Amino acid sequence: MSETIQEKLNNYKTAPFDARFPNTNQTRNCYQNYVDYHRCNKALEAKGQDLTPCQWYMRVYKSLCPNSWVSRWDEQIENGSFAGKI
Repeated sequence: MSETIQEKLNNYKTAPFDARFPNTNQTRNCYQNYVDYHRCNKALEAKGQDLTPCQWYMRVYKSLCPNSWVSRWDEQIENGSFAGKI
């Protein structure tokens, strides 16, 4: 049974298992989903497409990342000093 992206987002509870990050420490998983969210937004905005698919990455990083990290990274993006490639 196939669900639409919006149905999957509505039914989403917490970050699913990601085989790239099998260890208990989920720091890299948090960071990667944060960067992927911003890359997704940038790519889809450039094409003029709907940004709904990017919401999945946002929900994952908000589930995994401490709020203080996210606010610091947001400030760094605004200042142009973020270390990641977006």
